[in-house]
Order: sequence, then C-alpha cells, then structure tokens
Amino acid sequence: MTTQFGVFVPQGWRMDLADIADPVEQYEAMTAVAKAADAGPWDSIWVYDHFHTVPEPTPNTTFECWTATSTLVRDTTRVNVGQMVGCNGYRHPSLYAKIASTVDVASHGRLYAGIGAGWYENEWKAYGYEWPELKDRMGAFREAVQIIHKMWTEDNPTFAGKYYSIDGPYNEPKGVRKPHPSLWIGGGGEKVTLKLVAQYGNAANIGGGDPETLKQKAAILKGHCEKVGRDYSEIIKSTSLNVYPIADGEDKAKAEEKAFRGLPPTWRERYGDPVKTVSEIKAEVEQLVEAGADYVICYIPALAYDHEPLQRFAEEIIPQFG
Repeated sequence: MTTQFGVFVPQGWRMDLADIADPVEQYEAMTAVAKAADAGPWDSIWVYDHFHTVPEPTPNTTFECWTATSTLVRDTTRVNVGQMVGCNGYRHPSLYAKIASTVDVASHGRLYAGIGAGWYENEWKAYGYEWPELKDRMGAFREAVQIIHKMWTEDNPTFAGKYYSIDGPYNEPKGVRKPHPSLWIGGGGEKVTLKLVAQYGNAANIGGGDPETLKQKAAILKGHCEKVGRDYSEIIKSTSLNVYPIADGEDKAKAEEKAFRGLPPTWRERYGDPVKTVSEIKAEVEQLVEAGADYVICYIPALAYDHEPLQRFAEEIIPQFG
C-alpha cells in the first residue's frame, strides 16, 4: 500500500518564526513553504490550532489556524490543507462546520478538516474560554462531531445534547468533496475518540510516532469498526514525526545549528533531537507502516529559513514509499 506524507508549515506555534522580525515576512515564510510543498510530492500541508507558543507561552507570533488555512488553500493548487487538530472548545461545532464547508469550497475540495477535544489549558484560560474537566471536554467533543456530521450531510439538522444544540441551521454550500469534507479526528482515546473515528471519521491521527502505541490503537480502532459495520480499510491511519533529514555522513553538529535556529533550549527538551539521516528516517517510517500507519505527517523545524530539508525528504524518502 502506498504511504502518503504531509508536512507542517512554519506557523509560529513551535517558535519556528521567532528569528523573523516582520510579521508580513513571517506570513510569507509560511506561504513559501506551502508553495514549495505544493510543487513536490507531498499530499498535504498542515497548521496547528493554537494561540500561544510551545514549549511555553511567549509573546511570539502564532498565526490563527482557520484564517491561515483559508489563505493557504488559495496560495496552493494541488496539496490538501489540514489542521492538526482543530480545537473543539474554540468554536461552536455548527460554526466549525460552516467554516470548514466554506474553506472546502475555496480549496476546490482540498480541505482536511481536523478536530479534537483540546488540551492547552493556558491558552483556553488566557483567551477567556472556560476550562472544563476532561469528562466534559470529551462529552462536548462527542456531541460536536455528531453535529458537524449532521451539518455536512443533512438539510435541516437538529440536535439537542448536554453541551450543544442546533435547530435546523442552513449550511449551504456544504462543501465540495463528496460525500462531505474529509474529517480528520485527532487523538488515541479508546472509549470516545476512536469510537468517533469508526462512526464518522475519514482519518485518525494517532500522534507521537511510536510504533507500539500506533499498533495498539489501530487494533482498537479496527474493533470499533467491526462493531458499527464500518470498513476499517477506508479510514486513513496517520501519525506524526519530528524530523530534520540530513544526508548520510553529513556533519550532524552543523545540521543541528540550522535545525534549532531561533528555538529555545526547552524545545529540544520537549521534542528531542529531530536531526536524523535519510536512512534513519526511512527505518522509522518503515516501522510505522508495519504498525499500521498509511499516512505520516512530518514536522521539520527551521523551514522558514531553509527549504533544503523539505526537498531532501521529498526527493530521498517519499519515493521509497510510493
């Protein structure tokens, strides 16, 4: 089976625009990476739905997810554009469905609409959102996915739940992709998230890039699919990798200077060292594919300053899995 690949554009959330002072230049750096990916073999480009930076909140640029998505789909012509993942708590699900439908049309059907329960407590509170307990976040998330699906598939949808309700909203146009915009549900929760994937999702993103976890979660998803009569094979199983590809034999110390440009020391503490040879990355991807992944989304640091690692991945790794 062919393995497909996506890549995150530098949006600021991971401090990947910190070495560029002018906000217009920052945005153009993000767009330039999107266009470079559009010209290559990548299937998709991605943004995060966050307001504050990581590893810790700082007063640095983080471009808003859906605004960026709507511009990136017009700056590209081929790649799909997604969010990993949309935070349910930041928009009423009916509004989310309306936004996604509009962007799917603007992209001519190239939207990967990401949705998840949300986790970044700091930005929820800073922006004035109530921070619910986990059971309530997951309960709201469950209802949100149902509403989104109804908004995309029914003409006069109604829903009355504990957390949300809708009363026959018009959602026209519903999108371009058939039967509805592609819904990517993020997370590996076995009792709620993976059940929602089995019922409503086009794709599951089980992040972290750990083969054993992926294998375990994929098996659970398959079981949920069997219970609801869903064809497991039609669901995309994706995961994520932090990588900065270098040629076999290349000086790793010099590559690390490029990879960690503008990033604080805490970045490496949280995400580890992404600098790896092409051979090492191929081996990692092979392990993920064997564990059940058919889609890999890469975060490559420092793309705002240098497209070489993006091109190396595209030329030396992606063709091996086509």
